[in-house]
Formats: sequence, structure tokens, C-alpha cells
Amino acid sequence: MPPQPWNTLTTREIYQNKWMRLREDIAEMPNGKTTIYGVCEFGQCVAVLPFVDDKNVVMVRQYRYTHKENHRWEMPSGGLRPEETPEEAAQRELMEEAGYRAGRLTWVSTYYTTKCVTDEVGYLYLGHDLTLAALPPDDTEFMERTILTFDEVLEMVNASEIRDSMTVIAVLHAARLRDKGLLK
Repeated sequence: MPPQPWNTLTTREIYQNKWMRLREDIAEMPNGKTTIYGVCEFGQCVAVLPFVDDKNVVMVRQYRYTHKENHRWEMPSGGLRPEETPEEAAQRELMEEAGYRAGRLTWVSTYYTTKCVTDEVGYLYLGHDLTLAALPPDDTEFMERTILTFDEVLEMVNASEIRDSMTVIAVLHAARLRDKGLLK
């Protein structure tokens, strides 16, 4: 029998800005006891692994404040705006961060970025048939772009040099598709 749902008894906002909201819930568990549960609301996000050809991908890197790092490559990614579909947001992020538009987006995964403290849902795509098409980056984005071979990127994922979940998941899906002859 599947686990029973918990009931939210109260919700209290702790903090909010334009990117996130933190709330504290009092939840009743199936055994009738209550617990405090903190939830970070981020909404939805997208990422695109852009293939410039069969063997090379565009990667970006920027200073990541939380981890105090500026040396890890990742794929273009960002949040969905309220009026956007995941595909529209993926194209916008690709243009803002990589300077390309994909002629074709291939969905590879929809997943929960963490299973217990946030409601964020991520949508992952592979981008193909790229054409130059730049949009200005967001005002908090200062990034470097490069083209790396897909094999180099896969090696960085396997060595844990690339650590963000969106890039790791998309690269592993792309490798699986390539190994099956389905990466097109």
C-alpha cells in the first residue's frame, strides 16, 4: 500500500523575493502527530544541452555565489517566466546564455530538482540545428562561453568536475541516446 499523504494544517511565509519563497508549514503525519516542514518554492526551470554538431556542445560558466566557484562548466539554464512554456523558456535561455536558437529541441527529462525541500520542477532538452540568435543576458549573469566536445563534457560529468544536476542528467541522457544510436 502506498504511503499515506500528510495534511497541511497551517502555512506561514518566512521570506520572499523575485526568485524564491520560503514557507514553514505545520503538517499532520499519517500517525496523527504534527511536524514543522520548511518548503522553498522556486517554480520551474529549464536547461538545454546545445549541440553545434554531432560531436560538440556549447557550455557556459559563471560565478556561482552559493558554492563560491567560477570554474565549472554547465549548460544554459534558467527559470520559466509565468507566461512561458518550457520550450519557450529553453529557447530564451539558450539565446541569453549561449547566443544560439535551436531549430529543434528534444525533451529528455522532467524531474524534481530535490525530492524533499523544494517544489522546483526541471525540464531538460537537447538542442540541435543551432543558429546564431542572441538575447541580452539577465542583469545578474556574467558568463563565459565555449565549445567543448561532448566526450570531454561526459568525462567531466563522470569525474564530478561538472556537478549541477541539470547538466549531469542531460549529459547522461545524451550519452545513453548516443550509445543507442538515437542521438540525432
